[in-house]
Amino acid sequence: MKLRVVVLGAGFGGLELTSILSETIGDNLDLTLIDQNDTFYFGFSKLDVMFGHKAADSIKIPYSSIVKPGVKFRKETITAINPVTRAVTTQNGIYEADVLVVALGANYDINATPGLAEFGNEYYTFEGAVKLRDTIPDFKKGHAVVGVCGAPFKCPPAPSEGSLMLHDYLVSAGIRNDCTISLVIPFGSPIPPSPDSSKALIKAFEERSIHFIPQHKVASLREKIAVLDDGTEIPFDLFLGIPKHVAPDVVQQSGLTVDGWIPVDRQNLLTRFPNVYAIGDVTSVGTPKAGVFAEGAAKIAAASIIATYHGKQNEATYTGAGSCYIEFGKGEVARVDVDFFSGPKPFGIHHDASEALVIDKQYFGSSRKARWFGL
Repeated sequence: MKLRVVVLGAGFGGLELTSILSETIGDNLDLTLIDQNDTFYFGFSKLDVMFGHKAADSIKIPYSSIVKPGVKFRKETITAINPVTRAVTTQNGIYEADVLVVALGANYDINATPGLAEFGNEYYTFEGAVKLRDTIPDFKKGHAVVGVCGAPFKCPPAPSEGSLMLHDYLVSAGIRNDCTISLVIPFGSPIPPSPDSSKALIKAFEERSIHFIPQHKVASLREKIAVLDDGTEIPFDLFLGIPKHVAPDVVQQSGLTVDGWIPVDRQNLLTRFPNVYAIGDVTSVGTPKAGVFAEGAAKIAAASIIATYHGKQNEATYTGAGSCYIEFGKGEVARVDVDFFSGPKPFGIHHDASEALVIDKQYFGSSRKARWFGL
């Protein structure tokens, strides 16, 4: 009897788990990977699109490239999830599973921030990044605000990266002296688990005259005015926003969530429903919402699924460890290695920005492209 696995979402977590199960179980696997999109792209690539470093279509990888033993990809929209029966409904039918894995990530609630849709921009969706590619060149002078509208949010370094890369863009355009940049984030420091990374970023902000506003969120926007959560008003001519994140509606309606996200057992990433796992941004496991942490969770969930399939018990636990690359501009990338669960509190090790880490980041992407897609 083949093991029937249904994986919802083909991001970092879904792709890594699918790859491990295919490699390990192979011909005894009947895995269906479902995603509403037909292509994948690395989240960090949106910054390259936004600032015109790469063409939009060039960062997309078709899911049709996935050719793995025991795996079928289906481009379908999920309309219902029943975690009790492990049944998933799409517009094309119903999928029943022995093991269900929810890896649907986080969605963006643009309307949660009044005025964001009308008066601002966001660069967390592919469409938003493409729009900004055409909008930023029209910004010739005035004040730019990079602002976080809610927490938690994906890729904690991204607001800092957006600010530093905007600085580089304006320098290259010869108009930096005519523009000012402010960065608003809800944390006390740019990368809370890593004081050294935070110090390096704050130094970079100071060197580039980027006004850093910590411990605040953008609550609303009016025409050319950003209102912070304490009522402070900041004028802007260009607003680059990070919208509030929420679990997808179909997940919230499934009965899986508590306080908006799916709680899981940190030992094995199981939900409270038997043989139903959740990994990545859709969970409240306690790590940042970033692909590398979804990938790490996928490794543990896969190990648990494989052990159970063989009548054994998985001994490995999710450590919440991962490495995040940070674009510092000027052709340099830094890295922070973070561990959330091994010690009494999260801690991070900083690696200074360098050209060598640019190559390291490129390998990070190419190695996963080869592993998940065979390209």
